[in-house]
Amino acid sequence: MSVRYSAGVLLFRRAGGLEVLIGHMGGPLWAKKDASAWSIPKGEYDPGEEQARDAARREFSEELGLPVPEGEWIPLGDVRYGSGSSKKQLTVWAVEGDLDPALVVPGTFELEWPPRSGRIAEFPEIDRMAWFDLATAEEKLGKGQRPYLQRLSTQLAAETD
Repeated sequence: MSVRYSAGVLLFRRAGGLEVLIGHMGGPLWAKKDASAWSIPKGEYDPGEEQARDAARREFSEELGLPVPEGEWIPLGDVRYGSGSSKKQLTVWAVEGDLDPALVVPGTFELEWPPRSGRIAEFPEIDRMAWFDLATAEEKLGKGQRPYLQRLSTQLAAETD
């Protein structure tokens, strides 16, 4: 069994309550879905060639077209998810900062669409970004990424104790 490694940055702010910035996955497979169709900005890397934190920074910039805001990187650890041959290990850091979703210029990917048509179309990796409170983000994020919301909440609560 092979594991694919991904790393990402979960941006958060405390604007009248804790909110996180997540993105709706782009492309035709996600176009009409909302629940479990959002993601932490993240992407794959090869641990033999790149450090997870460097990959998280790079992927954030590639997916959003903007750098990670300056701030402390709070490690939220690893989560393994997926089944069969598509197991993933995701490593995430939280960074406090503000970012206007209207400034996002998403990266793109190519996909044969419609399937078996021979036509290649280009789609945004993330078609929109938005700030959500943790309860709403819990509904919107893919199941494998949801543990990071509780980890962030726990980390921030520990800071105030």
